[in-house]
Amino acid sequence: MKMRVMNIRRRPIPAATRLVGAAATAVLGLLALSACSGADASDNAGGPAKNGGKLKVTASFYPLQYLAEQIGAGHVAVTDLTKPGVEPHDLELTPKQTGKLGQSDVIVYLKGLQPAVDDAVKLSGVKHTVDAAALTPLEDHGTEVDGTHHTTGDNGTGGEGDEDAGADPHIWLDPVKYAEVAKGVGKALEQADPAHSAAYGKNTDALVARLTALDTSFRDGLKNRASDTFVTTHAAFGYLAERYGLVEEAINGIDPESEPSAARVKALHDLVRSKHVSTVFFETLVSDATAKTLAGDLGLRTDVLDPIEGITDKSRGTDYFQVQQSNLAALRTALGAK
Repeated sequence: MKMRVMNIRRRPIPAATRLVGAAATAVLGLLALSACSGADASDNAGGPAKNGGKLKVTASFYPLQYLAEQIGAGHVAVTDLTKPGVEPHDLELTPKQTGKLGQSDVIVYLKGLQPAVDDAVKLSGVKHTVDAAALTPLEDHGTEVDGTHHTTGDNGTGGEGDEDAGADPHIWLDPVKYAEVAKGVGKALEQADPAHSAAYGKNTDALVARLTALDTSFRDGLKNRASDTFVTTHAAFGYLAERYGLVEEAINGIDPESEPSAARVKALHDLVRSKHVSTVFFETLVSDATAKTLAGDLGLRTDVLDPIEGITDKSRGTDYFQVQQSNLAALRTALGAK
């Protein structure tokens, strides 16, 4: 069942920030009017690429940027709103970024992950917008997701009984769901630029084939394992856990900077011993202090499990596929796969 995406940042907004936001919104409203007319003219002419230019695509963060670049190839110019090293959940748009958004031919975003982007997209006036959250079903996940039962929404499986549960936006970490999003992005590019629809269709098929192969790699690589349970700081891997029959136990919820309760920490201590957990995973864009503290208390090792929200020089790979292969290798080691 498709679930509503929650806005996971709950910090109060200072009055000064609200005033700046209001001003930016007013500017955007004016820019959107002109952007709208420009976009319509472009559409009537058969798309920007037909007129000798590249399709201007704005992506809200790396996983969507990667799809647009792979599918669009030489026919698109892609701008990523979230710069490398910035945690996507924390993104705030500058007035300049907000104004430029209205000049896009296509916007690709994931509603609910970045509220600032959601608001700007509404006012942009851009005809071709793609909400990745509408392309594949979302589920409520919390600090525990038991993929061996393939259920959500009840106590103990990351659903409504989990006080940290909320609609999980991390669909790109499941290669199957990511492929569904890729197909939707491909169709949007075809509609915005019919002159190159054949190329977009071909590139989409090739990307989906690579994601299907990645899915097979995960299935085969995790078949013969000693344990199903892995512990990570950020509850970003619920869809991956469900896909491959694993159990994700997260220190924090789907907000990577939330603080675990004392009860959660105690439960993890008990769980680590009973499930023979060897590793506590952390990620590259968020502090590893919590993971190292828990690991130190229990005599466990630490390793990286990357949610691939951005690529930096600390990433174990230069693109989505390389980092996913690194994630698979880390999981195989942690779970005792042979």
